[in-house]
Amino acid sequence: MKSSLQVAQSPAQQSLNQVPPLSDYNLFLGDKTLVEAVSRGGADWAAPQLKELGRLLGTEEAQRWGFEANENTPVLHTHDPYGNRRDEVVFHPSWHNLMRTSVEHKLHSLPWLEKRKGAQVARAVLMMMTAQNEAGHTCPISMTFSGLAALQVEPELMREWSPKVLSSAYDPRFLPAQEKSGVLLGMGMTEKQGGSDVRANTTRAERIGSSREYLITGHKWFCSAPMCDAFLILAQSEKGLSCFLLPRWTPAGEKNSFLIQRLKDKMGNRSNASSEVEFADAWACLVGEEGRGVATIIEMVNHTRLDCAIASAALMRQALVQAVHHCSHRQAFGKLLIDQPLMRNVLADLAIESQAATLLAVRLAAAFDARESDESERAFARVATAISKFWLCKRSPVHVGEALECLGGNGYVEESLMPRLYREAPLYSIWEGSGNVICLDVLRALSREPAALDSLIDEFRSARGKDQRLDAWLSRVETDLTGSLKQSLKNGRGDLESHARRLTESLALALQGALMVQHASAEAAGAFLASRLSGDRGQTFGTLPPSADVSSVLEAVLQN
Repeated sequence: MKSSLQVAQSPAQQSLNQVPPLSDYNLFLGDKTLVEAVSRGGADWAAPQLKELGRLLGTEEAQRWGFEANENTPVLHTHDPYGNRRDEVVFHPSWHNLMRTSVEHKLHSLPWLEKRKGAQVARAVLMMMTAQNEAGHTCPISMTFSGLAALQVEPELMREWSPKVLSSAYDPRFLPAQEKSGVLLGMGMTEKQGGSDVRANTTRAERIGSSREYLITGHKWFCSAPMCDAFLILAQSEKGLSCFLLPRWTPAGEKNSFLIQRLKDKMGNRSNASSEVEFADAWACLVGEEGRGVATIIEMVNHTRLDCAIASAALMRQALVQAVHHCSHRQAFGKLLIDQPLMRNVLADLAIESQAATLLAVRLAAAFDARESDESERAFARVATAISKFWLCKRSPVHVGEALECLGGNGYVEESLMPRLYREAPLYSIWEGSGNVICLDVLRALSREPAALDSLIDEFRSARGKDQRLDAWLSRVETDLTGSLKQSLKNGRGDLESHARRLTESLALALQGALMVQHASAEAAGAFLASRLSGDRGQTFGTLPPSADVSSVLEAVLQN
């Protein structure tokens, strides 16, 4: 029976012209670029897993995990109630749900477990979808994945640690590794006085007897994910900067002298714990050759740089998805935003940038797949990792900021996903080498490894003849590489260093242009070339020239 007293809603109480929640969609099947890249990369065998994770991450429940893990940030407990050192970080249950999901789907281990074609591509797609949902927890996932690359130089350590590291069981208990079903790896390189200049590190390592065991004393200014079970760190030994594996518990089952001083209060990446730590005669084991710490840990760094590129592409994709969804439901001035000509230009421009980013990230993962058996792909991965890391990480904050503006004020409030994406985006340009460090690494690769230069030129030439605008750009880039670069290297690299960003940007656009003409639609590729590689370029998103087929580009996005 209806009540005789009914209160009518006022217009202010009605939610008119508001956008419905975006949930219950499949992040994999809804992204044609990813689906095609998986098939092209020989990873069709992983399609069932990719579809399942894509479905799960699109659910309202998984989306809620991301919000809750960021709203309830990690809490450090340095001491127990009795004054004893505790050094534990406590996380919200939603963080553990995210971690468990990623570990069970083998984001930390797939290429090490699946020794077949496409494993790195499949894992890159898993990571790209996961970072769209919640990127903070991918830090320990990425470091665990990357840490194994460094540990491979020590067969004995691999035999001891890899079974637990490769386990698909997520075990967050703070216990010795031998008592756990699965473990995670972290990293600690930078110190407060050196930052990226790790050779300025002052942490000391003293050998215990004649073994490979050492005692570590010092600090790390940024130690990511201090809840991990063991860390690859750098410290000064008798023969110079060396790499060590430092576990949270000693082989005797006692807590190691790993003292967490505080957690960083970061702008973004808030679900993840980043810390300052001190070591006081902490037990560790040498990894690789003493005095060759950077050379040992560089494989871990290269894999984490791959993940920086993937995560940046992921943020761009999710920002695009949010913007298109909003504009497809929100009306202004009598019609949907997506039907407004200027907004269509903006969205199409964002779509092109996202697609080019995805293609570059997956192409880089494919090079990691092939590099063990193909020297040219190994050389390509060496230089393309730095190029991709620099460019995608630089483009991501600008892209996400423009996408946020598409949502207007609704995108600026915390109920929206956009503020989290926006705060997260600048991280990857800083993590594992800031822009200048990365561009200098591009110069280092090109000057010291002739095969890296040759691999780039071969990559460019594979796209020759498909579009005159691309051909003209590639010709200029090749001239710079084979002419100006070599001359500058002969005269000393100093004059070239000041132009390293310009060179790296040109190389990145050349790679993206080559990928777009080969794997994107003619309309999307044409718009990319017209707006990025020709003289008809704007300075902001939404400045695609009249020649761009905006309708075709947007239609492809909407169909997905």
